[in-house]
Amino acid sequence: MESRHLFTFLVVVEVGSFTRAAQRLDYAQSSITAQIQALEAELGTPLFDRMNKKILLTDAGRRLLPYAQEISKMHALAKDAIRSDADLSGTLTIGAPESLAAFRLPNIIREYRKHHPLVKIILKPGACAELLEMIRSGSLDIAFLLQPEMEDRELHMETLTHEKMAMIAPIDHLLVGKKHIVPEDLRHETILHTESGCTYRTLFEQYLNSHGIFPDPSLEFWSLEAIKQCVMAGLGISFLPLVAVERELRENKLARLDWDDREQQVYTQLSYHLKKWQSPALDAFLEIVHRHAESWQEEAFIHTS
Repeated sequence: MESRHLFTFLVVVEVGSFTRAAQRLDYAQSSITAQIQALEAELGTPLFDRMNKKILLTDAGRRLLPYAQEISKMHALAKDAIRSDADLSGTLTIGAPESLAAFRLPNIIREYRKHHPLVKIILKPGACAELLEMIRSGSLDIAFLLQPEMEDRELHMETLTHEKMAMIAPIDHLLVGKKHIVPEDLRHETILHTESGCTYRTLFEQYLNSHGIFPDPSLEFWSLEAIKQCVMAGLGISFLPLVAVERELRENKLARLDWDDREQQVYTQLSYHLKKWQSPALDAFLEIVHRHAESWQEEAFIHTS
């Protein structure tokens, strides 16, 4: 099975047309057709249905697709492996929840791009459970997770730092300045939620529920920035990672309530599949991550001391 035939197959799937694939690859359309036919002959089954001038993957084509993607990626990684560090190239696909993508990763990615500009970085957002499944399936090279510490026999799970949480409110809120806020104090408060499936939202809701407090679940936001702006506008309070609100707290745009978060402990962890080969590009990325994580740990110590 020739790798170029598999690569052509992937391009046809991506663009949805033999004609557009020929344009993308700068081949004659007859060459695209011949390569796909050769692949189909070798496998003994059609890979595409041609219907009403459209092409659709057959069941066999759908089964081939993840293997073709993996072979294509390994082909790129093999080329990376023989290049010097200065010439690292290829693609790194990184997953992270929004809070980490926005407030932990930018400095890491900036430093990495400075030293390895030929590496393409794809950043995919998602809830932690979703990201773990993407690591298991091989569609991510590495994921950053914000959740309670966990282990997994298939995955490398490494805790980078403890993330403090903050209950935030408008600066003129009645609870600002009150010592030792308890769940009962929140019974009649409007709570602005992150998306369903967010780990720290789940921990917070479970804790409130255990004390008979059931916040309205209809106020759900997809954006941390939207939540912060709505809290500033006096629409409610929220429970977010401290790293995501530190600037607004320093500038006195938000107030931090005196909330004990020991029941909602979360950590930034990194994860990758133990059986997936680590490319030189990923190794270089991990070096930078670990260096930045040391400063995060120092910050976490300051916040807890």
